[in-house]
Amino acid sequence: MNKAVLEGLLFVVGEDGLTLDQIEDILEIKEDEAKSLLLELKKDYEEESRGLRIDFLGNRFKLTTKYEHKKYYQKLIENPLNNTLSQAALEVLAIIAYNEPITRIQVDEIRGVASGYIVRKLVAKGFIKESGRSDLPGRPILYETTNEFLDFFGLSSTSDLPSIEDIIKNVDEGSEDSNPDLYTSKYTEDGGDVVYE
Repeated sequence: MNKAVLEGLLFVVGEDGLTLDQIEDILEIKEDEAKSLLLELKKDYEEESRGLRIDFLGNRFKLTTKYEHKKYYQKLIENPLNNTLSQAALEVLAIIAYNEPITRIQVDEIRGVASGYIVRKLVAKGFIKESGRSDLPGRPILYETTNEFLDFFGLSSTSDLPSIEDIIKNVDEGSEDSNPDLYTSKYTEDGGDVVYE
């Protein structure tokens, strides 16, 4: 059971990874057992039928994709049919744009849901990038928007975004758009996806 829990933990923390101490503490196990679980899981992922692997990067254990599958991930990113943004991706982008630089954990706290997968996808699409490390415990990665983000939404800088005060004022005044989208003039929604006009 602990091996399955460890796999889930590594998935949830995403690029932040886990230290050996964290694994011992969370699973309430000794160092030898933690190392044994990691080795077992690592061996499982070495099977050709698996698409992930465990890497030890920056003193942390992380789930990563296999390098030999890289060309397929690249095709996914470059496929024009995938150049749409879900509502969740727009939420994450808005949070980062208004609060940058910001950690993924802080994004999670604002949204109330895990955002690791979306953050990785936005990095892959070039809309956000790593901009350093926070001084918070564990020194998590900080993210900020990119020039590609500005170009996609037709902005010269993030100062062109509507102010939070204006958005709140419009909602309080009961404007026609009681659920204002930050980029209504830049996109339309089609089947849950955002299509750039």
